[in-house]
Amino acid sequence: MGACFVSTVVLSLAMPVFTQQRATAPANNLDWPTFGGDVARTSASTAATRITAANVASLQRQQVMIDGIVDASLIYLRGVQVSGANRDVFFATTSYGKTFAMDANDGKILWTFVWAGFDQTATPREITNSTPTADPNRQFIYAASSDGKIVKLAIADGKAVWSTPITILPMREKIASPLSYYQGHIIAATAGYIGDAPPYQGHVAVLDAANGQLLHVWNSLCSDRHELLDPASCPAKQSAIWGRAGVVIDPATGDLFISTGNGPWDGKTSWADALIQLDPNATEMKGNNLQEPEIDLNRELEVHGLSVACAGSEAPLTYSLDRLLIQAISGGANDANNVDVRSRSRGRRPRDAFRIAER
Repeated sequence: MGACFVSTVVLSLAMPVFTQQRATAPANNLDWPTFGGDVARTSASTAATRITAANVASLQRQQVMIDGIVDASLIYLRGVQVSGANRDVFFATTSYGKTFAMDANDGKILWTFVWAGFDQTATPREITNSTPTADPNRQFIYAASSDGKIVKLAIADGKAVWSTPITILPMREKIASPLSYYQGHIIAATAGYIGDAPPYQGHVAVLDAANGQLLHVWNSLCSDRHELLDPASCPAKQSAIWGRAGVVIDPATGDLFISTGNGPWDGKTSWADALIQLDPNATEMKGNNLQEPEIDLNRELEVHGLSVACAGSEAPLTYSLDRLLIQAISGGANDANNVDVRSRSRGRRPRDAFRIAER
């Protein structure tokens, strides 16, 4: 029998309300269907809270035991059909890839999905830190499993509709970031594990939400190859995509923004330590900016949510990806409406400017 890891989720009886992701027509403005609330990862709601000065003292702590550790965020759907009843439900994925639905009112576990062949004692190193995302139709969610696959699950009973791998080597490549649903596509990314044991590369995967077909792959190393790589077949290693925000999407254009971790950069097919702008299908790079060595973009994504810190000119800049505003956060004389960022780090020559204009 495998070891049992149990953690807790703390609930309050008066539940806050949330907004639906802005990139699609809201089905229920009380939902929190994805990490950060929307594909731009704004992590902010304009809806009125149900926790007020009048009722805050009546909140009661409710501690729910779950089978595993959730090193990610929960998503929330209000008034969905689960097990034949209308319920308010939290969904989450544990580090070993078990996805569960929990009644938001009483903490009852409604169902748990465990991927086929699950054995945490056989592959204890394979984990995920990914947050699920909900389909706008509110009938399905999409989650990552620790064996390197994305699964589509029925909200009603937790049954899998499809399962698609986005890595050939899950022992080296981890799904560390939250998933996104955007215009019929599921967007996911891969990273490596603690210790950076090779081989691995960062990938952005675009899947058809309806049938799970892997439509496009963008590789942060060996980017001239547009397929799911065998990591050992690419001579360059690392360049993980592991930020808490994962792939951030501009809801106006659908463009994808990612940051890559440490590894090689050559301005041709290797794009480590960079802020990358891809088209919505992850088939074309529209911009890139190499970072100063002391800036860890993935760490900044984790700390600032939707904001991506990078270096340019005389001062660090903050890229606010929900409105695509750029402002200097200490000194400098950059035009915040049209910023031209060129890297002078590591003695490499500047490349084409990475431009973001205020909308």
